[in-house]
Amino acid sequence: MKKLDDLGVLLEWAEQGEDVSADLQRALEALEQEVESAEVKKMLGGEHDRSNAIITIHPGAGGTESQDWAEMLLRMYLKWAERRGFKRDVLDYQPGDEAGVKSVTITLTGEYAFGLMSAEAGVHRLVRISPFDQAARRHTSFASVYVWPEIEEDVDIEIPEKDLRIDTYRSSGAGGQHVNVTDSAVRITHLPTGIVVSCQNERSQHKNRDVAMKVLKAKLYDMKQKEQQARLDQLGGAKKDIAFGSQIRSYVLQPYQMIKDHRTKLQVGDVNRVLDGDIDAFIKTYLMQKASGTLGAAALDSDDV
Repeated sequence: MKKLDDLGVLLEWAEQGEDVSADLQRALEALEQEVESAEVKKMLGGEHDRSNAIITIHPGAGGTESQDWAEMLLRMYLKWAERRGFKRDVLDYQPGDEAGVKSVTITLTGEYAFGLMSAEAGVHRLVRISPFDQAARRHTSFASVYVWPEIEEDVDIEIPEKDLRIDTYRSSGAGGQHVNVTDSAVRITHLPTGIVVSCQNERSQHKNRDVAMKVLKAKLYDMKQKEQQARLDQLGGAKKDIAFGSQIRSYVLQPYQMIKDHRTKLQVGDVNRVLDGDIDAFIKTYLMQKASGTLGAAALDSDDV
């Protein structure tokens, strides 16, 4: 390990009286990050954990308040992905009527993007004084995060053309920097399941169709896997993993500041740092507890606001 060798050289210089304290500190931090990254990757041994991730965020009931919360989550994940060096693409961005988003789908391209982001799947809860409420009352908002692996071309998912309805439309462009204004946005409806996917990110209709089909393929594969697991659970009486729809984390901004993961019980008081994309502690704790079989069910405690 090169960083370990570099650290050894610096220690030798320090023993000889050289002032390398600053370099030692940087080398130790770099080594710690590399070891932590190796630990996390060791826990990501699932079939698709190394894959790119497709993420969709939907606001819950509550109109503008929840739509704004959904966009806050989008910003958090884009900033986290930027820190990780992942390529970020916003495929479909449906703006809210006043603020936020009604729906957004993004892809994160990079090694272990799906394995890491799978820790974020579920319902996220926000408690704050609403900036949209003239009476400055406290509001609780919800948004759902869905995560799928980007399926490789060699995975056998047959989608007959007759099962598809393909519509084209003009991109609204209301997503600002998130989306290119084009005349070639594509919406695909899978008739047997009712799954709808859209893409308006690319310049050409052909490219938008290809990307939308990739998202549809990922969703159909995920549905197939869940159906198979449900049958196994029914036959064997296995305990099910936490499913989409479970409330996994609360972000409380008022009356106090605290972010708490209800599965792992991890709490962080610096909410701004987390909302700025520093979510690695939550992801690592989730993966460690899942790997060790100590992951709890997502549930509110009696002292949660």
